[in-house]
Amino acid sequence: MTQAAYLRMEGLSKAYPGVVALRGARLEARRGEAVALMGANGAGKSTLMNVLGGVTLPDEGSVTIDGAAVHLRSPREALAHGIAFVHQELAMLPSMTVAENVFADGFPTRFGVVDSARMHREATTLLARLGCNLPTGRLVETLGPGDRQMVEIARALRRAPRIMIFDEPTSSLTSREKARLFDIVQGLKRDNVAIIYITHFVDEIFEICERVTVMRNGATVADRAIAQTSPADVVHLMLGEADSAERLADASTGPGPVVLDVANLSGGLLRDINLTVSAGEVVGLWGLLGSGRTELVRALIGLDPIESGTLRWRADSELQPITPANLHRIAGVVTEDRRGEGLLLPLTTRANLSLTSLRSLLYAFGVIDRGKEERLATDMIGQMHIKVSGSGQTVGTLSGGNQQKVVVGRWLATNPRLFLLDEPTRGLDVGAKTEILKLTAALAHAGAAVLVISSEPEELLRICDRYLVMSRGRITAQLPGTANRTDLLAAVAAAPTPSRAA
Repeated sequence: MTQAAYLRMEGLSKAYPGVVALRGARLEARRGEAVALMGANGAGKSTLMNVLGGVTLPDEGSVTIDGAAVHLRSPREALAHGIAFVHQELAMLPSMTVAENVFADGFPTRFGVVDSARMHREATTLLARLGCNLPTGRLVETLGPGDRQMVEIARALRRAPRIMIFDEPTSSLTSREKARLFDIVQGLKRDNVAIIYITHFVDEIFEICERVTVMRNGATVADRAIAQTSPADVVHLMLGEADSAERLADASTGPGPVVLDVANLSGGLLRDINLTVSAGEVVGLWGLLGSGRTELVRALIGLDPIESGTLRWRADSELQPITPANLHRIAGVVTEDRRGEGLLLPLTTRANLSLTSLRSLLYAFGVIDRGKEERLATDMIGQMHIKVSGSGQTVGTLSGGNQQKVVVGRWLATNPRLFLLDEPTRGLDVGAKTEILKLTAALAHAGAAVLVISSEPEELLRICDRYLVMSRGRITAQLPGTANRTDLLAAVAAAPTPSRAA
């Protein structure tokens, strides 16, 4: 007889201005089992969990816990119903002790003051339950990621949760720390806790979960027993079966000389990265979220440290060593978060377009020549077909597609030989996506080398000359421009899962 669901979320919908985040989404979790919640970026997982955590109020739908309808209007109410989170971005207070972090949301008191002895005693007991013997007086800032996560889990266990949500819990763990986490999850299941396990590492769910729920475009598209599915099935469900779109560029008849050569690059998540990008070609960097794609771009331009490896750049006719900091100065970089990292939203379109060209716009005494700046902005607005009332319009008031054009146009004005594009179409409508993809193809046609990341294989298939497949910080395969959607999905599903050094 099938056990009744302890948690049932049904028909949940949530819309924001211009965006539908949830479309009748559903999820069930039973006590003593782990259900994987899977989906590509933007699928609706975070919004669904925010509803469960009392952070977001749904427009429609219901949440039932142990057969009773509940209305979760705040995180405090969610906590009162036995719901606990272990977040990907650990909510630590680094200058405080382990015990203080375990009790950060409610210190034990005695005669109106914090009962320090009880706090340390109970923190020790909770950590021991996790097989962890951390000194409770140690400062959290001295701990590694795995031990910090143990502290966060201990904090969650202090409330005796009946539903535990793990959000990307292994993204920064070594193989030994991951094994310890999996032991903890198994122990929680034995304690009859319902587990919701969110990850982008498909292989993990087959080790730890009994069922998988898959979301796409705000809707729940599948709920299956793990024993009745496969990694390839999960990837297909996550990414859908979208119709093939028209290719926007003919496959390259032959790239030009290598512009950037990366050899044996390692650092953080990245391990032994080898790649080249040549003039006149678009190279697609393909992999699921969490595979290391963004980390690679950040390492190439010096935003994340590298431990080893070399970068070479074609200067004149030869490849010569170059530092990430210097590469950052000459490459055109479009980040995945245009509003947070790519634009200065309160400033004008003109100011945003001219940011990378300021040296060429200065008078002799370091004052900006406003006439030159206006001419540059007007030229780029026309060249990029940016829909704006004038160069003085605040960039934060533009549509997403036009904001992205400003980001790309800013770099185009400097005529770089290399473009690094991280999710350049994220959050755009179909028409704006096609415009950005056409521009990407045009950059390569004009002779630039382009490395582009996208979570949507259909987009890469429209513009790329070859594909590099990433998994867990490594390039695991290289596919030619003739590869199709099935080839890309199969490469991700079949990617080996090398262990990180402990």
